[in-house]
Amino acid sequence: MAGKPPVLGLAFPARLRGGVLWKAIRAEAAGHVEREWFGSGPHRLKIALPRPEGLSARPHDPRPVDPAHGQKILSGALTLDGGALRLGVDGDPFDTASPSRRFAVSLHRFDWLPDLVAVGPDGARRALRLIDDWRRVFGKWNAFSWGPECLERRVHHLACAAKTLAAEASDAEVADLVFDLARQGRHLLEITRAPERTLERAVAAGLAGCVLAGKPGEPLIDAALKALVPQLDAMVLGDGGHATRSPEAGVELLFDLLTLDDALGQRGRPSPEALSRAIDRLSSATRFFTLGDGHLAAFHGGETVGPARIAAALAHDDAGPRSLNAAPHSGYHKMIGGSIEVIADCGPPPVGPLSVNACAQPAAFEIVCAKDRLITSCGWSPEAAGAHAFRLSDAASTVSVGDGSAGRPLSGFRAKALGPWLVDGAAKVEAKRHDDVGGVWLDIVHDGWRHLGLTHARRLFLDAVQDELRGEDSLSPLALDPKAAEGPRRYLPFAVRFHLHPDARASIARDGKSVLIRGPSNIGWWLRNDAVDVEIAPSAHFDHGLARKAGQIVLKSQVRPEVGAKIRWKLTKAEG
Repeated sequence: MAGKPPVLGLAFPARLRGGVLWKAIRAEAAGHVEREWFGSGPHRLKIALPRPEGLSARPHDPRPVDPAHGQKILSGALTLDGGALRLGVDGDPFDTASPSRRFAVSLHRFDWLPDLVAVGPDGARRALRLIDDWRRVFGKWNAFSWGPECLERRVHHLACAAKTLAAEASDAEVADLVFDLARQGRHLLEITRAPERTLERAVAAGLAGCVLAGKPGEPLIDAALKALVPQLDAMVLGDGGHATRSPEAGVELLFDLLTLDDALGQRGRPSPEALSRAIDRLSSATRFFTLGDGHLAAFHGGETVGPARIAAALAHDDAGPRSLNAAPHSGYHKMIGGSIEVIADCGPPPVGPLSVNACAQPAAFEIVCAKDRLITSCGWSPEAAGAHAFRLSDAASTVSVGDGSAGRPLSGFRAKALGPWLVDGAAKVEAKRHDDVGGVWLDIVHDGWRHLGLTHARRLFLDAVQDELRGEDSLSPLALDPKAAEGPRRYLPFAVRFHLHPDARASIARDGKSVLIRGPSNIGWWLRNDAVDVEIAPSAHFDHGLARKAGQIVLKSQVRPEVGAKIRWKLTKAEG
């Protein structure tokens, strides 16, 4: 058995074919076969040949590194993703229980490696000992450590650090390092799980091929580029957005492609034209998604990437800012006034494998006032493992109805087999925009509440003259039925939520309606409204997967599904 694992020919009832349950059953069966194959002797032999000859390229990853963190690791303190281990100078973290699963994932991804080698020769030597510790326990194959969640980033980090590590290694250590990189790079291209990461796995495998000297590296480069080119067209949209609709995913992919482009150049291989085009489009989108406070917009599993990381991603691009006001392929619109900037989600959430990190938050927006990010979302990302409730509608600055959501992530067996896909989300989202000298109109309508018989329309007007943002959120019945309106009255609570950034604070005025919001600059902004009730409630905002305390302004009312309802509001600068 020297090829790919066989595909099981299973027969299921017609009512299950094409449904989520059938997809989950098929994925679970295929995953079982794949795991058995990956753990077999023939597969281990397959990825071990041909034997690598040495090292060639030294890829440069533009991502910022933190030597101070590397110095802490040298002193025996390993801190990763909110967890910490006190190892001592020569401790082995791979023979010690990890404090959390997130910590274990980051540990096996070798996320500590770039910071550690940035310290210098001492850091490289410590890294070599840690890699040897990992190899001793997990070097053959392990479902967790060799799974897609860990392997892709580990290969990337190893490829970028290999030449630096080799400078401090013995001949035997170099041989082990090169052999590790060859086997893991080849294995990457055989993984079929997590199809939404196929492009990133191909990039990492291509990096490994560029680093491996001589003929053994060439087949890996060829196979990686063959997988990469069609994926680029599928995952990088025409406006540069990522197919998952996550702005952060686009920035991270840009880093990966820049690294591969550099490695191919060192290897004397021309970069595919599709790769160069993707880098240009991703760079343009990164500028679009960067708001006036210097941070990235946070949507669909992406967090607010900071200015230093954005600057590193765009250091190669000397074209300067583009005057874009919309990303039509990605489904976002930006409105910019005198001191107010708004970015709104105007598209449906992705579906299927692309939706594993998607959020059920149609028409959500973020608002920056005078370079203070005042209104945002909870900023959920996959690093916040298990906190999938923050993917629901009430965790973003949009409308929520009752205790439901405009979509939900899978759970149970389906989520285990497929990943936490988002299902039952908005299927139809329409956006209309009109720009003139007086300001910008933006109308967003979606059917995310169709299970309640309602559509949500969000109308925004950014007044360039008055320097204020006016909004109207209305719920309307999907089908007007006069007889239904005359029937028994049924009311549902609904709310318009404005999630505050952790650095913003709010207080309700004496009238019980108007809310004064202030950011770090201490400039005040009034949120006036005609809601039945106004509340400032607790919220959370995720930063690198860790929740920070925040607040939210909740404008409350009730809606009769047969009739509809609306709430109007206005954000304007406070006098003085």
